[in-house]
Amino acid sequence: MSDLPDKSAEEEHRYHHYTGNAIPWYVRLLWVLFWCFIVYYAVTYFLPNMQTEVLSPP
Repeated sequence: MSDLPDKSAEEEHRYHHYTGNAIPWYVRLLWVLFWCFIVYYAVTYFLPNMQTEVLSPP
């Protein structure tokens, strides 16, 4: 087995470039539209149906 040469921390750090993932604008737009739809659905359908189900269960 070949031994790797010892390198200093500064030499090792030279190749470590961590970058975050940039989220495209259209993905952000899709998430905003998704959450707007969730709020619309909850206010329009879910909450009124939950009130009738809680007050008079089947």
